[in-house]
Amino acid sequence: MRRGSSGLNVLLGVNKPSGMSSHDAVNAVRRALGERRVGHAGTLDPAAEGVLVVGVGQATRLMGLLSVEGKSYVAGIRFGCETATDDAEGDVTVTADVPDKLRDPVRAQALLDTFVGEQEQVPPAFSAISVGGKRSYARARAGEDVVLEARRVSIMAAQLLCVDATADGGIEWQCAFTVSKGTYVRAVARDLGRRSGSAAHLARLCRSASGTVTLAQCTSLERIAELGAAGVEQVALDPVRALGLPVRIVVS
Repeated sequence: MRRGSSGLNVLLGVNKPSGMSSHDAVNAVRRALGERRVGHAGTLDPAAEGVLVVGVGQATRLMGLLSVEGKSYVAGIRFGCETATDDAEGDVTVTADVPDKLRDPVRAQALLDTFVGEQEQVPPAFSAISVGGKRSYARARAGEDVVLEARRVSIMAAQLLCVDATADGGIEWQCAFTVSKGTYVRAVARDLGRRSGSAAHLARLCRSASGTVTLAQCTSLERIAELGAAGVEQVALDPVRALGLPVRIVVS
């Protein structure tokens, strides 16, 4: 279908698969609905999966409001090495022993607790932050030594779900985080490794909620394509609920 103006004005929760950028997900919605006015709230890394809120038509005007919401994630944090990208996609830059204390769930949770609250966080060099008019990741890929300024972020909750043994004898923590806009969970993984006396990187990431929109409310790109412009309203989000606005019933 040729993309133009379909007349649709809907808000969608997309369950973005890993291996696809947020921009690619938006393009997939454009193709499925034949609508050029499509945008998203809050970028999700290509390697990550989960909640991506997408606006179609007039709903794109809500993206700025939805982007300021806090977000929740389930993350796998692997100890033993740090990478250039702070996730599993990058080359290993640092290796370190994994202290036995990191295998103890009680001590692991105690370490996570030290990250709760407002703090200064240095974003990953491989990020979309603009540096001198050029994306940081583009500079890093070109071999430049990129050091970004710390940003004020907030981690509202950090919970250990379990400690898993890896096939190579290492360990991986499964954690749940609720964070403010602009917080990089990759950077949290990196800093956890450093603070623990070891090294760590983000092995996997799923965004479980973006503001009030949860994974349970999301639809796959395949389902959106199947429904098309004629039926996609069946899976649309209620914008009032998504924005967390109060509802008042007026009886005349």
